[in-house]
Amino acid sequence: MDDKVKQLDISWHDPTWNPLPNKDQILDYFSGRSNPFYDRTCNNETIRMQRLSLAHLENMVGLEYILLHEQQPILYVIRKQRRHSPKQVTTIADYYVIAGVAYQAPDLASMCNSRLMTMFHHLDSAFTQALSYSRYHPAKGYTWNFNEHNEEKKKKTPDAGSMFQINRVDTLLASLTQRFPHTHVQQQDGGKPTPIEPAKKVEKPNISKVSKSFPSNAVHDGKPLPEK
Repeated sequence: MDDKVKQLDISWHDPTWNPLPNKDQILDYFSGRSNPFYDRTCNNETIRMQRLSLAHLENMVGLEYILLHEQQPILYVIRKQRRHSPKQVTTIADYYVIAGVAYQAPDLASMCNSRLMTMFHHLDSAFTQALSYSRYHPAKGYTWNFNEHNEEKKKKTPDAGSMFQINRVDTLLASLTQRFPHTHVQQQDGGKPTPIEPAKKVEKPNISKVSKSFPSNAVHDGKPLPEK
């Protein structure tokens, strides 16, 4: 496979840059030593060693990288081109940097090839599926039968759960609802909503305990209580 095609499947970023580079730093960021998209024989390396500005690239001949488009702070488009004269250049490749990650932009031939391969794949799948529906009979000729495939799909569809599982889930939900009842909220006019506390159960007094608390010779209103 060609190296140009291989570069369409890779990406590059430099984790040592924090924060992300701006438009004045993006070419320095792109010239990282580990970047497979960057050619170190370019004119950018020459003017960097001589500490010259990027404006001197127009007066040089050879390979160079320029900032073609920017959409700060996240998107930058860098073009690799070969300069023949101050006004004549030949584009070789375009690269885009999104959030610090560099990719090679696909050329028109690669993009058309990918779209055509995708189209042919779907057409082949459609013809293969249509062929599976056709039936041939010596007397009737070719016919279409879609019922068998629909029945097979229905049989292959798994059930969501058995009746035992469904009933078991309903039982668990009802048990949890009883243990942890919902807290209802009452909205007051012009005020904040206040929760309604559930009614508390009133315990019935134990008569046997009450009778034991009185002695047998207790007097009520001057008269002794009748013994049981």
